[in-house]
Amino acid sequence: MRGSAVVGACILLGNFTGFFRVGVTAYLLGTHARADSLAVAIGPLDTLNTVILNTMLFAFVPMLMLREGASRGALFARASRVFLTILFPLSAAIALFAGPLVSVLGPGLAAAEHQQAVTLLRLMAPSTLCAGASGIFSSLLYTERRFIVPGLNQTCINLGTIAGALLLGKAAGINGFAIGYTVGTALQLLLTWRASADVRGNLSSGPELAGKITLGDILLKPGMFLLYAGLIAGNIVVTRRFATQAGSGMAAAFDYCIRCVSVFIAYMVYPVATSLVPEIARLKGANEDQRAYRLIDRSVGLMAIAAAVSLAIGIAIRQPLIAILFERGNFTAQSTELVSEVFLGFAPSLLGWALMDLIARCFFAMDRPRLPLIAAFVPVTVNVVLMSALHAQGRLMNPSMLGLGASAGLVAGFLTLFTLIHLRRRAANPAPSLVEAG
Repeated sequence: MRGSAVVGACILLGNFTGFFRVGVTAYLLGTHARADSLAVAIGPLDTLNTVILNTMLFAFVPMLMLREGASRGALFARASRVFLTILFPLSAAIALFAGPLVSVLGPGLAAAEHQQAVTLLRLMAPSTLCAGASGIFSSLLYTERRFIVPGLNQTCINLGTIAGALLLGKAAGINGFAIGYTVGTALQLLLTWRASADVRGNLSSGPELAGKITLGDILLKPGMFLLYAGLIAGNIVVTRRFATQAGSGMAAAFDYCIRCVSVFIAYMVYPVATSLVPEIARLKGANEDQRAYRLIDRSVGLMAIAAAVSLAIGIAIRQPLIAILFERGNFTAQSTELVSEVFLGFAPSLLGWALMDLIARCFFAMDRPRLPLIAAFVPVTVNVVLMSALHAQGRLMNPSMLGLGASAGLVAGFLTLFTLIHLRRRAANPAPSLVEAG
């Protein structure tokens, strides 16, 4: 509970600065064509960085928790080298292939907006290296139950982006957003590196232990979580891609909706999962599986209630809330109407996203990733099929249809995961707990 409270406070600060960041974007860009360029560039890269960070926290942390002393030090040292070896070329590849990437991510952008998005993506490419390296140090801090500095990740990014947009706006224009974003990730890297200095100093590792840790040991579990998180995040990328083909301002409108929905996800899933995952990993390591299952059951039940209530409230007050949050400057009443319509179709994704994500994170902590991985293919598949059909029929010009694929996909993914768990449960034990089947 203490861990959840600390993480919750950090999320509160992150979302407060996040809304200010989106408010600055709305004020300066509204839902005009330039906002589409920013959405196509910063949206997917922000998603990638979040996926990498979450992979470190929810896959690497349990691996560290299951080891002690020199064994933990050996794993951390070897894994750090491996992860950094991957992150360097990944950031370089993003910068090098920015042009083709924008063509895939935003096929509906006009030539000027396409070139602007390419420039933005190149300016933000180093942020992937910074975010991943920060995740490595954050994982070590989580093993010591130090949640504050890792929890400031989103705050640093938001403040950096805001500062870049406001301070560099006249000199760099829209590029100020990208420069500020990259500086924010670098600041978070500096903070986590400094905060983990004493923990790293106390780690010991012998060459004989390091030699026993294989690449499979390091990459298998994070790789599986990365695949899962990437497939879930693919729903956002797919929808934004179709949004660029639905008309000017649609990609930007969808990104404003993502901010609204992600707030609910952040408050419902992240505080619970962040403190729950290390505890489940500990119980698993102590062979107390039944206690872990009961803990998951209670968390999922509470999450279902919270998600349903949040969904109903969000749909009911969407238009006045969006007006209060964003309607100023270049974000006009017409922008509010557009974002409200897009939100109507995207809001139901909240239910499937929250429940599926919490269960999956818990199962990864239990070292039982197979069923979440199978279920993760469902949302993006449903999304692509449904959105392709709507696009072929010319129905994406209706803003309320834009988020339908993501919503249907995530709800279908949760139902698939729930069904697979239920079937495995019945096969394994006539009367186990809800999630014993993993």
